[in-house]
Amino acid sequence: MMSSPAPKSPEMSDKNRKYDRQIRLWGEHGQAILEGAQICLINATGLGTEILKGVVLPGIGGFTIVDNGLVTEEDIGCNFFLDPSSVGQSRAKSSMQLLQELNPDVNGDYVDENVDQLIDAQPDFFKTFDVVVATSVNERTIIRLSNLLWDQKIPLLVCRSIGFYGVARLQIQEHCIIETHPDNRQTDLRLEYPFESLKKHMNESEITTKVPWLVVMYKTLQEWVSAHGGKYPSSYKEKSTLRELIRSKMTGEEENFEEAIKAVNSSFGGGKPSSALRDILQDDSCVNIKKESNAFWIMVRALRDFIDNEGAGMLPVPGVIPDMTADTNSYIALQTVYRTQAAHDAEIVYRRTRQLLKELTKPNDLITERDVRLFCREAGNIAIVRGSKIADEYDKGYKATQISAGLETANSLMAHYVTLRAVDKFQAEHGYLPGECQVEGDTTRIKGLAAKMVSEWGITTPISDDLAHEICRYGGAEIHSISAFFGGCIAHELIKLVSKQYKPFDNTFVYDGTTSQTETFKL
Repeated sequence: MMSSPAPKSPEMSDKNRKYDRQIRLWGEHGQAILEGAQICLINATGLGTEILKGVVLPGIGGFTIVDNGLVTEEDIGCNFFLDPSSVGQSRAKSSMQLLQELNPDVNGDYVDENVDQLIDAQPDFFKTFDVVVATSVNERTIIRLSNLLWDQKIPLLVCRSIGFYGVARLQIQEHCIIETHPDNRQTDLRLEYPFESLKKHMNESEITTKVPWLVVMYKTLQEWVSAHGGKYPSSYKEKSTLRELIRSKMTGEEENFEEAIKAVNSSFGGGKPSSALRDILQDDSCVNIKKESNAFWIMVRALRDFIDNEGAGMLPVPGVIPDMTADTNSYIALQTVYRTQAAHDAEIVYRRTRQLLKELTKPNDLITERDVRLFCREAGNIAIVRGSKIADEYDKGYKATQISAGLETANSLMAHYVTLRAVDKFQAEHGYLPGECQVEGDTTRIKGLAAKMVSEWGITTPISDDLAHEICRYGGAEIHSISAFFGGCIAHELIKLVSKQYKPFDNTFVYDGTTSQTETFKL
């Protein structure tokens, strides 16, 4: 987990106080992006409104519900954002009004129209949104939305909740993430490749019980390296001998020495680009930047140029060091060394971005100095997610080997994915959801559709009969608690997409509420 920043000052604004806990996760800049974002929801189902709830509460800029349905008794049973007095009224308008009550900062809107008619009459309607979420849409509409939004480069999330099951599929062409917030962040301390000002600071520092553990580590490491022919510790055994060397210098229970011993495992290896980052630096979008290149790729190119030149193969120094037990002056002095070097490296990268912007005749203010500082701090962990089109999944043989492998894996939820796809086909063919009229007959039909799909993919693994029966038993109904949990998960993904922080799931997410099991597939 990331450590939380220090509590805000008592003079923080009402807005910061209201959103304090989430700002600790994605920062004030992430909150500002969230507050400027627009989400479109197609169909105000129980799942759809639960998804919106999860983005309205943290303060999304606005949402629009597209739904031409009227509120039914069944809607009231599974949707907490509809009440009995709204039966027979516009489902889009009724749910929009109750959702907006959650947070007056958020602008709600609705369109009483069928989504297919909207695609026909106003295909540019969706261009004003950052993400489109479609719930309980039929197969034909899924394919139309997929093709339209792929061409418009707008992320699409298609999801469905039936009984105890849920499935969500994210379609995104290219998603660039600067702040990925990795679980096991590598602290980049440059112990193996100390920069000149760090060497100078360490040489002038004395080991006492008051200095940060990094000073203890650095000084002891120099001894260890001298005794090992200039080599740095890399194996577990070598790191163990370094720990023992630090321990041998202790005279009592010095806390900074104990911290140094604990930090040995996580203090090495920073500064060099990882293989994942090298792939990004060698990507065609970085090598051949052009007029159409976005700010992310221009900064990646500037980073590559820094690594190849001034950085001598190393990343810019991030300038962030962990908390350490030490007296204030010596900790701040050490922190200043790292921060100063980070500012120096970021300035070089910033100058290069300005040069690139000029060469590409793009506006100077497209990338600010603050943008570059953040980018340099996070450079070691940046990521790209490139997705595939949902419409492609409807081509025969698409990802057949992967689906086959999933069906043959014990406890995999791949069979749920196939059965829920069969539900889409059933609805397209019959105009209603399986089980709404008769359970047994529809179970046979669902089994037949699922079997036909897998045989078209050349797969011989049978689909469980129980799964088809279970789906039909629900009669297409939503269970509110399942939609609430699943909707919360999808709302998290929306926030990741909008804020461009954390990695979204890639790209199919399946949930089985009977076993509390989730699984993701890249299809």
